[in-house]
Amino acid sequence: MSQLQRIAIAPSQLQQGQILLTKEQQHYLARVLRLREGDRFIAMDGRGKWWLTQLVGEQGQVLEPLLVETELPVSITLMVALPKGNGFDEVVRCCTELGVTTIAPVLSDRTLLQPSPQKLERWRRIAAEAAEQSERAFVPTILEPVAFSSSLSFENSQQYICEARGNLPHIKNCLQHQGQGTIVIATGPEGGWTQQEIESAIAAGFQAVSLGRRILRAVTAPVVALSLVSAACEV
Repeated sequence: MSQLQRIAIAPSQLQQGQILLTKEQQHYLARVLRLREGDRFIAMDGRGKWWLTQLVGEQGQVLEPLLVETELPVSITLMVALPKGNGFDEVVRCCTELGVTTIAPVLSDRTLLQPSPQKLERWRRIAAEAAEQSERAFVPTILEPVAFSSSLSFENSQQYICEARGNLPHIKNCLQHQGQGTIVIATGPEGGWTQQEIESAIAAGFQAVSLGRRILRAVTAPVVALSLVSAACEV
C-alpha cells in the first residue's frame, strides 16, 4: 500500500464514491505516473482523509477509506520572516515533511522580499506536493504574508521566538510536554529580529529561546526549530 502513488485532491472532487479528476491530475496519472485503466492510487484531501482509489476512465473510483497516522500529536504554527530569493520554497518543502500544521510568512523590519500573489500559490503547491511525498494526512495551511507586528496574537499555545544572540535557554529545554496542544515558533530574517520586534513578541506572550550556539541562516533556522520540536513531541 505504501508504494502506491498519491495525489492531493480538493474535498469537492469526491462525489458519490467517485473522484472527479482535473485535466492536470488526469495528465499526471496517465502521462507522468503511467497508470493504466484499473491501476490503483491513493487520493488525499489534505484534511486527514485518504482513499484507496482505482483509475476508471478519466475518473477515480473509491475502493475504501484508509487510516493514516502520520501526524504529530501537537499543532505547530511556524512564523517565518521571509528570506530573500527563493529560499522560502525549501522552507515550505522541508517543514511540511517535518509535520508543520501552519506556516505564516511574515514581513519583519529587515525583510527584503515583497512576495507576489503568484508566490503564495507556488508555496501552497509545494506544500501539497511535499505532503504527498511524505505521506502526510494533512496539507499544511500557508497563510498570506502579513507584518510581524500584526501577527502576534495567539491563544492557548506555547509561543517561542528564536534569537541567535544572547544568553537564552535552548528551545528543547523550554517545551512543555502536556500532551496535545499548539506550539508557535517564530524565526527571523537575514540579520535577525530587531530589538523592538523581540520586545513586542515577549510582551505578547512569546518566550525568547536559542536554537544553539551557532548562527543559522534564515532558511536553516525554521527547519532546525521544527526538527527539534517534532523530535521532542513525536510519539
